[in-house]
Amino acid sequence: MKELTFEEKQAKLESIVSQLETGNVPLEEMISLYEQGEALYRDCTQTLDAYEKRLNELEKEKA
Repeated sequence: MKELTFEEKQAKLESIVSQLETGNVPLEEMISLYEQGEALYRDCTQTLDAYEKRLNELEKEKA
């Protein structure tokens, strides 16, 4: 299975949040969605942190 792009992960995370906010999800599915959301959030955060580090390094090289 192919790795999702950052944008795809973000969209999936937004969908999960929307589903959880409705409150119309059975408890077991809610827990599964929450776990998926947490994993996606961690992945997105790690990606953003890596890009931020990379941009900071590029800025230092320019100076």
